[in-house]
Amino acid sequence: MSQPPGSRPGALTCLPVDGVGEVAAGADLAAVLLEAVTPQDGDVLVVTSKVVSKAEGRVRSGSREDLLAEETDRVVAVRGRTSIVRTHHGLVMAAAGIDASNTGLGTVVLLPADPDASARRLREQVAARTGRNVAVLVTDTAGRAWRTGQTDIAVGAAGLDVLHDYAGVVDPHGNELAVTAPAVADEIAAAADLVKRKLGRRPAAVVRGLADLVLPAGHHGPGAAALVRPEEQDMFGLGAREAVLAALRGTEARGFGAPCSADELADQLAALAGAGAVVTRDGGRVSVRLGGSEREQGAQAVTLRAAAFALGWRAHDDAVQPLVRFAPATP
Repeated sequence: MSQPPGSRPGALTCLPVDGVGEVAAGADLAAVLLEAVTPQDGDVLVVTSKVVSKAEGRVRSGSREDLLAEETDRVVAVRGRTSIVRTHHGLVMAAAGIDASNTGLGTVVLLPADPDASARRLREQVAARTGRNVAVLVTDTAGRAWRTGQTDIAVGAAGLDVLHDYAGVVDPHGNELAVTAPAVADEIAAAADLVKRKLGRRPAAVVRGLADLVLPAGHHGPGAAALVRPEEQDMFGLGAREAVLAALRGTEARGFGAPCSADELADQLAALAGAGAVVTRDGGRVSVRLGGSEREQGAQAVTLRAAAFALGWRAHDDAVQPLVRFAPATP
């Protein structure tokens, strides 16, 4: 149930959930939360991933460094002791979201194995025990590539359309919206964190006043997985340093996104090859005839191969200087 374009919701209330003690593995999380809060129809119950993970037995002995490789799908960037990685969920987070706070010394808390499934299960349990139709968000803290600091985001969701796509809607001035798509689940997660607080020992909050966004009972929606940008569309899949090194190595193409067009590749290679080089397009292939001396051609070929790799193309293994041919790395 998407919010109608131009609708104006009423007052929004964020209520902290107090009185939730330490949660151990195997705990009935729904029962624990319902002892502390009485939800109403249309509420959004926002629960930290940490308390969900604790209930699901996701506490491990060791340090972040000990568990990082296990939780990492692909490294995005490393600066000193800080590692930004893509998790197996598709989330891009520092240290794969592994948390060493509010847990016993010598232990860390991993993200839930399937946060959307956790949200669905909790929503169903709340409905079964109270008869109330609520949405559930499982949240975690994440940084933003362009801004300092962190904010809470939804890593799991049930009972909510997590994204509102306004593409094609016309604003009051007659302008058609093209890419406006608020991440509603993340907005709610951030609002709820204002009352949960990082050191408040409040693992949950209730956001009230958004009943028009809560889906009917039995309809869970696409989950927070719908907010994970596909890798082929990710324009920032690698850190600046990591992208350069990966292109020069030419072995791991993940992180560079989908291949660019043949025209774009030809333009980029022509600019890099310089005077004397001739770039041609033949259907879905691009070829470069290098100019200059044999030594100059060798240096040009190294540069062009790395550039093409970063743009999603690979040089033919049988290419012999001065002619270098390129084809998309993926169909």
